[in-house]
Amino acid sequence: MRMYDIIERKRDGHELSCEEIAFAVSGYVAGDIPDYQISALLMAIFLQGMTDAETTALTLAMMNSGDVVDLSELPGASLDKHSTGGVGDKTSLAIVPMLMAMTQGRAFVAKMSGRGLGHTGGTLDKLESIPGFRIGLSHDEFMQTLRKHGGAIVGQTGSLVPADKLIYALRDVTATVNSIPLIASSIMSKKLAAGATSIVLDVKVGSGAFMKTVPEAINLARTMVAIGTAMGRQVKALITNMNRPLGTAIGNALEIAEVVEVLHGQGPDDLRHEAIMLCRELMALAKLEDAEQAELHAQQVLDDGSAFDAFCTLCAAQGGDTSVLHNTALLPQATCCANVYAPLDGYLGSLDTERIGIASLVMGAGRATKDDAIDYAAGIRLLKHPGDAVHKGNVIAELYASSKEKLSAGEAELARTISIVDTQPAPEPLLYAMVDTDGVHLEPAAEPALNNSIPATH
Repeated sequence: MRMYDIIERKRDGHELSCEEIAFAVSGYVAGDIPDYQISALLMAIFLQGMTDAETTALTLAMMNSGDVVDLSELPGASLDKHSTGGVGDKTSLAIVPMLMAMTQGRAFVAKMSGRGLGHTGGTLDKLESIPGFRIGLSHDEFMQTLRKHGGAIVGQTGSLVPADKLIYALRDVTATVNSIPLIASSIMSKKLAAGATSIVLDVKVGSGAFMKTVPEAINLARTMVAIGTAMGRQVKALITNMNRPLGTAIGNALEIAEVVEVLHGQGPDDLRHEAIMLCRELMALAKLEDAEQAELHAQQVLDDGSAFDAFCTLCAAQGGDTSVLHNTALLPQATCCANVYAPLDGYLGSLDTERIGIASLVMGAGRATKDDAIDYAAGIRLLKHPGDAVHKGNVIAELYASSKEKLSAGEAELARTISIVDTQPAPEPLLYAMVDTDGVHLEPAAEPALNNSIPATH
């Protein structure tokens, strides 16, 4: 088998075999195949696409390139949730303790999360704004925490799916990132290697997401569900709105404080609703409760405080200082702050959510490169959302940073996203569609977002 022949076959539009795909991936990880040949293969995949069978084979080869977590020894279902990334998306921090409180030893929430990069926030960065919180548990510590408490949130180990790290680095510099088969195999190889048997995928779509249109998001969701099903897992995908930040807080410590509000039965309606929705779908997918029962149960654990208690338990188990959860004023606080005001009367128009994420980043809440330091106190709190009536001088947003220079950079970036319109914009749905093994289930409110037929897989 020669790499030259594999590149040629994919270049000419032929379907690669499992053996050819495994040869390419394992050879690259071992250092036997050079970057330039894998780069050529990635471009051929980008241009010619992949069948579901090829994408599954690529996912399997990447998954098996390193360690695979075995959760079968746990005495119950294993649950996981993945978001494709957004601005203000803190649902993992809410649903892990919610599920811990709901399952009480019937299931285990084994959550491996990532750091933020670019305009999207990372669950691990948010957790590390809690003093002492350890995201780097050993395998034994991870399993012990799951057995004892029912949930854990950790970072991906260096030996988990090394092929993905290597291949993504090439995609990033060869203009091959935006390929459905390559995105799907990257996400699913990590989810499958993490060991959970029931997985709900939160596929974000809109101005703050990597998928900009609903048809694109549905296409990605279909591909990932097909991969998971072929690998014997229960997988369901939700297509959710990222044309506005989720909740009101963007930034690490600010988002922890907002999660605490939600876990006390309060907080923004959209964040509470999405957390309940994701818990409902995971519980139903794992056949732990029917959907209606699970939704009521999710509401209950928020309102009675048991989800907050579970979050404190998880935090303490991973070395975190729980006093900051009981008093969020003890979380990192910014030294500089400023307000953004409405320039005139009207309604707040649509927002460029990606630019809001970038504004938070330039103030220190995110990282442009993987080596950038995070300012846990930096960020934005939105007091108005699209469609809200505003009067001249109303505060639209509060900004937090460690210096006036960073604050000014954030203000300038955020100002570009603010538009005041005369007519109140129509509300957008939080959920556009669900995708499972039975197909695509569109929400009625999603119809306007489907301007074109679903595109062919890239």
